[in-house]
Amino acid sequence: MSDPSAPPAPRRWTALTLIALAQFTVIMDTSIIGVALPEVQSALGFSQEDLSWVFNAYVIAFGGLLLLGGRLSDLLGAKRVFATGWAVLAVGSLLAGLAGTAWVELVGRAVQGAGSALIAPAALTLLMTLFGARPTELPKAIALYGAAAPAGGTAGVFLGGLITQYASWQWVFWINVPVALAVLAATPSVMPAAAGRRGSIDWLGAATVTTGLAVTVLAVVRAPQAGWGSAQTWLVLAAGLLLIAVFLLLQHRRREPLVRLGIWRSPNLAGANLAQLLMAAAWIPMWFFLNLYLQQVLGLEAFASGAALLPMTAAIMLMMIVLAPRLIARFGPKPLVVTGLAALAAGMYWLSLARPDGSFAVDVLPASLLAALGMALAFIPSLGTALAVPDPTEGGLASGIVNTSYQVGSALGLAAMTAVAAANGARDLTDPAALTQGFSAAFLGAAALALLGALASLLTLRPRPS
Repeated sequence: MSDPSAPPAPRRWTALTLIALAQFTVIMDTSIIGVALPEVQSALGFSQEDLSWVFNAYVIAFGGLLLLGGRLSDLLGAKRVFATGWAVLAVGSLLAGLAGTAWVELVGRAVQGAGSALIAPAALTLLMTLFGARPTELPKAIALYGAAAPAGGTAGVFLGGLITQYASWQWVFWINVPVALAVLAATPSVMPAAAGRRGSIDWLGAATVTTGLAVTVLAVVRAPQAGWGSAQTWLVLAAGLLLIAVFLLLQHRRREPLVRLGIWRSPNLAGANLAQLLMAAAWIPMWFFLNLYLQQVLGLEAFASGAALLPMTAAIMLMMIVLAPRLIARFGPKPLVVTGLAALAAGMYWLSLARPDGSFAVDVLPASLLAALGMALAFIPSLGTALAVPDPTEGGLASGIVNTSYQVGSALGLAAMTAVAAANGARDLTDPAALTQGFSAAFLGAAALALLGALASLLTLRPRPS
C-alpha cells in the first residue's frame, strides 16, 4: 500500500498501463489458443480427449501457483516478481511455439501459467502500492485494470482467429515474447520500488495447495470422460480435497505460513472472494459457450465470431471505467455486487432462450449486453473489497487469494458447464438443435451460479459504514 503522506508517483498512470497490460495478457493467454486448437492437434498429434489439456495445463498452473506468487511478492518485492513473471512467460511462450511433440507443448503451456501466476498478484500489489492511499484515484485505477480482463478474453478469440488464418498456430504463443520484452524494458524506470520483507517461504504448503487445486480441477475436467458416477472421478476429487485440507492444517501450524489464516478475519474478505469465484464460474462458461453458439450454430467464422463479441467487450470496458466507479462512490460496494451478479444471471437466462435458427441481433446482442452490465457492476467492487486488507504487508497475499478465487472458479465452472452441455445434447456437431439445447443448459447452469453469487453476497458482505 502507498503512504498517504507521500507525494504521488509521477509515472503512476504509465505504470498502470503496464499493470493493465499484464491483466490483458494473462487472460488473453487463456482464450487465444481456442481457435488454434485444431491446428495444434494436427501438428502435434493430440488425441481428441487430450486436446483440452493445451488449455488446462495453463489454467491449472496459473491457478495453482497464484498463492505462491502472492507470497513471493510480499517477501521479494512486487516489482522484482512482476519482472520475473514476464521473463518466465516469455520462456514458456517460446517453448510452446517451438514444441514438436505433445508433451513439450504441455510443458510450455504450464510454464506460461507459472509466469502468469507470478505476474498477476504482483501486478495487483503494484496497483495498490501506487493508488491504495489515493481514494479519489483508486476506483478509476481498479476499473482500468478490471476492464483489461474482458478485453483480453475477446482479443484472444479475435487474434487467435486472425493469427491462425494468416500466420501459423505457433504465433498464438510467440505473440507474448515481444510484449514481454517491452514490459521488461519499461519496468525498471516505471514501476515503483516495492521492497520486500524478511520471512521464509512455505514450500511444502505451496506444493500441497498447488497439487491439491490441480488434482481437484483435474477431477472435474476429466469427469465428463470418466463419468461423474465413476469411482475414478470421486477418488481423484477426494484426493484433491484431502490435499487442500492438509494445506489448511499446515497453515494453522506453520510459524510463517504461505497463507496466514487470520487474514480471513478481514472484513468482507471471504464474501468478496466468494463473489469473485462464483462470478468467474458463471462468466467464463457463458463467454465460452457463446463463442461456440456463434460458430457452430449461427455458422460464423472464427474472425467474425470474435468481432461479434466486441460490442459486449466495449460495453464492459466503458461501464467499468465510467459507470462503476461513480456508482461505488454513491452506493458502496455491496449493492453493486448483488445487483451486478443478479443482472449477470438475468443475461445468461436470456441467452438460454437462444434458438437453433436464431440471429446475432435478436438472440445474442441484447442478452450479452445485459450480462456485460452485470459483470461491469459486480467485478470492480468485489475486487476492490477483496484487496482492502488492513495490513499493507499482506497486499500480495490478498492479491494471490483473489486471483486464485477467480481462476479456480473459471476452471471449475467451465468444466462443470461443459459436462452439463454434453449431457444435454451438445455432442453432435452436425445438429444445431441438439447443440443449442446443450448450450442453453450450460447458460442456465451458469445463470444459477451467478444467482447463487448474488445471494451469497447479500448474506455475507457488510454494507459500507455510513
